[in-house]
Amino acid sequence: MKAVLSIAGSDSSGGAGIQADLKTMIMNGVYGMTAVTALTAQNTTGVTGILEVSPEFLEKQIDAVFQDIRPDAVKIGMVSSGALMKTIAECLKKYQAENIVVDPVMVATSGSSLMESEAVSALKEYLLPLASVATPNIPEAEILFGREIRSGEEMEQAAKQISREYGCAVLCKGGHSLNDASDYLFDGKKGMWFRGERIHNPNTHGTGCTLSSAIASNLAKGYSMEDAVQKAKEYISGALAAMLDLGRGSGPVDHGFLLHKS
Repeated sequence: MKAVLSIAGSDSSGGAGIQADLKTMIMNGVYGMTAVTALTAQNTTGVTGILEVSPEFLEKQIDAVFQDIRPDAVKIGMVSSGALMKTIAECLKKYQAENIVVDPVMVATSGSSLMESEAVSALKEYLLPLASVATPNIPEAEILFGREIRSGEEMEQAAKQISREYGCAVLCKGGHSLNDASDYLFDGKKGMWFRGERIHNPNTHGTGCTLSSAIASNLAKGYSMEDAVQKAKEYISGALAAMLDLGRGSGPVDHGFLLHKS
């Protein structure tokens, strides 16, 4: 079985963060491991508290994983400070990690800020240059692009500019009232659209974590970038389309956890 390491924050409500990542990895047939960057007090409506780990303890977690079960892919999610990002970059370089998926989690689905302002520049300096693929949503892509994105054409422009600036593939995710659920991937040489229809499901907490974890799982299993994204998109679309309701606050990861592994 292939192994994937999630470096991300913990979500106390279980719908996003490392909890979402582990559920997604299980359902995509890989062995999930974690290095926790922060504890959060949150639910589907907002974040009420963030408690970071120290850079030294984060390093110990990453060392413990790589020295025992080397991951075939790494997914990086919520990292709220530059010091932690620098630590992650140093560790991944030390172990020559492969198939690195960076989900630049700056804003939660609920609109709550999850990244300190100084951490944005650290993200650009330390993590994006190491990424195999970055998966920003529209608000995050706007921050990296430096201007508003109001059309599919501007999504393409943003993905290409971010890719060329940091040397990684970029999946610019639709949604946010733009392009329904269609995402645009630029792999450094060519671009392609992954078309999708907006699914009217109120349970969208954790969708970004789920998608990036599914991509990392597929890369770990040896799929090409294009195929890894396609399979991940099919997985999350199936989870949302199931329209299962596990009670107030249930997220798409919970739905995906009930789907049969493809």
